Amino acid sequence: MKRYVIGLFLPVLVFGIWLAGVDVDPAAGATSNWPQWRGPEGSGVSEEKNLPIEWNETKNVVWKTALPGKGFSQPSIWGNRVFLTTDIEGGPAPESHKPPVHMVGGQVFKHPEWDGIDKIHTFKTICLDRDTGKIVWEKVSYEGPTFDYRHKRGNYAAPTPATDGKYVYSYFGAEGLYCYDFNGKLIWKKHIDNIATLGMGVGTSPVLYNSMLILQVDQTAATDKSFITALDKKTGKEVWRVARPIQVSWTTPLLIKTPQRDELVTSGNEFLISYDPATGKELWRASGLKSHAIATPVVGHGLVILSSGYPSKVIKAIKLGGSGNLDGTDKIAWQYNKGTSYVPSPILYGDYLYLMSDAGILTCVNPKTGEIVYEGGRVPVATKFYGASPVAFDGKILLTSDDGDTYVIKAGPKHEVMGSNSLGEPVRTSIAIADGKLFIRGDKHLYCIANKG
Repeated sequence: MKRYVIGLFLPVLVFGIWLAGVDVDPAAGATSNWPQWRGPEGSGVSEEKNLPIEWNETKNVVWKTALPGKGFSQPSIWGNRVFLTTDIEGGPAPESHKPPVHMVGGQVFKHPEWDGIDKIHTFKTICLDRDTGKIVWEKVSYEGPTFDYRHKRGNYAAPTPATDGKYVYSYFGAEGLYCYDFNGKLIWKKHIDNIATLGMGVGTSPVLYNSMLILQVDQTAATDKSFITALDKKTGKEVWRVARPIQVSWTTPLLIKTPQRDELVTSGNEFLISYDPATGKELWRASGLKSHAIATPVVGHGLVILSSGYPSKVIKAIKLGGSGNLDGTDKIAWQYNKGTSYVPSPILYGDYLYLMSDAGILTCVNPKTGEIVYEGGRVPVATKFYGASPVAFDGKILLTSDDGDTYVIKAGPKHEVMGSNSLGEPVRTSIAIADGKLFIRGDKHLYCIANKG
């Protein structure tokens, strides 16, 4: 696996997912909340109508709030509360502080673009008022040196907070997991492990399932350090833990509810594994992506589709409900090896799966068969997409570039660019959607976008 590790030159961001199992307050409408990475079903798809598709630095901007520090966590929204995390870089770390030594192929591994370990960092959890953008509270979750490096283009505040409508959970990898109530009171905190991420930063996010919070902790270039664990969400106490034969990854497990059972599907270089989320018992496995597992899986039409984009481009569609080793069986529905990006996740919207390259070039696929509907769908301007994942609503797909330009694509079997919008600052985080509004986190500000009047 050495060639895959050495090839990791781009930032690791947040692309975690919580698909189902979030406690829902019956008084809160399904479309009023975006409580997790990629929304209430973890798909990146909103059922709302009449959302804005035109904006700029002033047009349709309801409010714009300056944020302290930097972060790549997506906004999580419940009712009139918006939650984010951020990293504020401070003075030098103590000279005695040393990062872990990373070994690859029996040799010490050093990356030329490692950063962050020589500074003191303040990690904050922030709560804003959804309607006004006012910061309601901000709490210091951790302050001090970091355990491991991060990529210079990455960020320690990458995992997206999760909320169940009563508590919000912020995760910072080796620097801990924190549970707050909606008033900002710290309920509990927990040090999970000295998590070594090959010096690239943490990318996974927690999954809420019934009374538990689940974390996929894939680490180092070896396969004997990784595990997946479930914690009691009210106390932080460990409920179960299972070792994983997987190298470091930056993806997050996908929780899928079917009439037959619940499945917790995990991506990885070596294996794709599904677990019973209640116990951690393995349900099935298949050979892995043999590449950096960063993108979140998507689900639909009885299939879960997992992908990677660098250095190899691998897409696998697996039928749900299997058991044991699925390699060589009809449970592997189809495979493909083009069109994917390094970091952003694909999106499955209606009858079509959309893959996106690092340049924003779209490939439209029939998810049931793997047949290519179209490929080579380009945005008008040459740009890069190393951050935000697509979102979709009302027959449209939104692609947001690192430059902060969002392109509106017509969903369906023919590629059509309907428009483009810019906020005038870089954007590395996926759009959140709630209550008729888009929430876009830029490099320095959080924007609330809505159709005015």
